Amino acid sequence: MSAIPGGLSTERGPPMTVPLVHFLVGFAFLAGALVLAGYAGLADAPAVATAALHLLLAGWVGVTILGAMTQFVPVWSGVDLHSRRLSVGQLWLVAAGVPLLVAGMATGRPRLLVVGGVVAIAGFWLFAYNLARTLAAARPLDVTEFHFAWTLGFVVLATGVGLALAATYAGLVAPPVDPSALRAAHVTLAVFGVVLTTVFGALYQLATMFTQTDLGAFERRLQTVETYGYPVGVLALAGGRLFGATWLGRAGALLVLVAAACVAVVLARRLLETRVGLTPMLRRYGLVAVALAGWVALTAPAWLVAPTDPTTVLGPAGADRLLPLGVVGLVVVGSLYHVVPFVVWVGRYSDRLGRDPVPMVDDLYEARVARVDLVATTAGIGLLVAAPATTVPGAAAAGFGLLGLGVLLVVANLLSVLARHGPSAPSLLSALRPV
Repeated sequence: MSAIPGGLSTERGPPMTVPLVHFLVGFAFLAGALVLAGYAGLADAPAVATAALHLLLAGWVGVTILGAMTQFVPVWSGVDLHSRRLSVGQLWLVAAGVPLLVAGMATGRPRLLVVGGVVAIAGFWLFAYNLARTLAAARPLDVTEFHFAWTLGFVVLATGVGLALAATYAGLVAPPVDPSALRAAHVTLAVFGVVLTTVFGALYQLATMFTQTDLGAFERRLQTVETYGYPVGVLALAGGRLFGATWLGRAGALLVLVAAACVAVVLARRLLETRVGLTPMLRRYGLVAVALAGWVALTAPAWLVAPTDPTTVLGPAGADRLLPLGVVGLVVVGSLYHVVPFVVWVGRYSDRLGRDPVPMVDDLYEARVARVDLVATTAGIGLLVAAPATTVPGAAAAGFGLLGLGVLLVVANLLSVLARHGPSAPSLLSALRPV
């Protein structure tokens, strides 16, 4: 089963080593986020917890999105990547800027935070420019490309607001609004604007492709509601939180919640009607559908009553963990379970297909390890989501331990694919050289 629609060529994107290096850097950020999160929990250090969240979202998720979109947008759209040189430059800048940004947060050094923020933002804006130029040649845009175009706009908005927030904390500028409102708008644009818009757009492509099914008329109506309502909802929600406009925030919250519910229904129906066996990707997508619906149910009462409450930016207690871990985290891990082996398979075996015996894409990783890491990760997420509402001692610690074990198994499994079948270290390093 191919990850590429028929008639499109992987030659449109950069060499396969470019996204692979992005994924490896992302794994390093993921490991760092787990270490910081563990320390924050033991030491009760809110600043370190915030730094860990940035390392998770801006580092792991952000760099993974950069690598995946840089490779697959040209392939999906049937156009050439605007510039490979810029795709390498974006990684250098983000990989250098995010650690400085996180260090500034964790140590309480706002000027270091600003320096890191500027460097990282330069990388994200480089990515947005490169992909915008690429998508400009792909018009008219399909539903996935439409979401990705919105993603690029949200990248610019979210990082711009983030820079203003960092400059405010550093005392470089007078705060134009309450810093807590600026922070809420930044988080809203980053998580719901950049990350979830990318996720929703990709799921329309991936959920149909890998279940070998098509959307029905009902699902297409849900897709239309989400496609046009969600970006407007994110902007309204962010604006309401920024300016303290409850009516605007409530309207945005309603649109975001309805759109998320639409995606959960579409994804669940595609998985129920799948014509293929369940792979690690599809199993995780099934959990994503449940987690997304659960997040909507848990969040709706709080958001519709007080959408500008700074304590429920990602949802109330429990739901604020379910979204980044159960939705975003599982989508990224599930996708990587196909993308990494597929990218390696294309580089190593595609030109031998039909001439020599070659493994299938799903033969490259250890299926038993994938099953174990799924159980550990799911149990860990469940405990972390339930921890705020339970009096069971050690529930959060056990959840974090299981989640950490699951993540380590995921990373080890995917790194083994690279070690056994992937390009050599010199080849990977060569992908970091601008050409």
